[in-house]
Amino acid sequence: MTADRRSPGQAPPRRPTAADGVVVVDKPAGWTSHDVVGRMRRLAGTRKVGHAGTLDPMATGVLVIGVGRATRLLTYITGADKEYLATIRLGASTTTDDAQGEPLVTSGATGLDSGLVRTAMARLTGDQLQVPSSVSAIKVDGRRAYARVRAGEDVHLEARPVHVAAFDLLDIREVETWTDLDVRVVCSSGTYVRALARDLGEALGTGGHLTALRRTRVAGFTLEGARTLDELGAAADAAPDARLPVQTPAEAASAVMPVRRLTEDEARELSFGRGVAAGAQPPAGPVAGVGPDGTLVAVLTVRGDLVRPVLVLAPAS
Repeated sequence: MTADRRSPGQAPPRRPTAADGVVVVDKPAGWTSHDVVGRMRRLAGTRKVGHAGTLDPMATGVLVIGVGRATRLLTYITGADKEYLATIRLGASTTTDDAQGEPLVTSGATGLDSGLVRTAMARLTGDQLQVPSSVSAIKVDGRRAYARVRAGEDVHLEARPVHVAAFDLLDIREVETWTDLDVRVVCSSGTYVRALARDLGEALGTGGHLTALRRTRVAGFTLEGARTLDELGAAADAAPDARLPVQTPAEAASAVMPVRRLTEDEARELSFGRGVAAGAQPPAGPVAGVGPDGTLVAVLTVRGDLVRPVLVLAPAS
């Protein structure tokens, strides 16, 4: 990156404001999701930037960033299913259920049968009631659970329904006195992979915690379409007058929900907030209503024999 030749106290030049859209960032380790949003605000030339689902500082991988009006789509992306690659260490548990916490159990675990491990993992798939980690971002009486734990409070969170579609063992190996598992997890929004590591260790009687986590997919957003902050920063330095490249709202919505192609008349009616005929067998969930010009007009839902907008992205002018 080029050296900064600004005078002391001089503000950096403002970037051209990015178009409304979505950027998929490959979050680096050590950064909070809020850190990434701060960096993306500078690259996008606007403060109207948000993310779709927190990743812990230890974790890397897919973090979906919304810019401008596309931030209104983030609620649909946050609730989508997710996929992870992770490493679980058996034979040691920690206060945070990951490698950043203080050790609780350090008895070690070696000689484990892979069949026994797979059986225990299978019992943690499907619909589950999962107790989140006490250092999660869940709010308790208006404060984040992790903030209460850091303040010395004893935090107990209620179990929450989650769905684990896949909990696959990719590799098992002994490391000194522990056993490390490389796993793949596909799960619903709100599932904590750290809690899966903890619960697996409890089921095997060894204790367990997470040592590595990489999010590989959120809905249709994958690592293949992600860019690192270094890559985005280098591109901005090379073309300081160019706008940050984004996926359009229509492209972003199509990665999360079915698409309905609208006629000009339908697009106009929906942009005024009015409903249009649902047609045969409309999807039950949210639908992206895309106009003839490829613009995302609205997010739609079925109400009776009509589809109506629940979020208008291209209001009538």
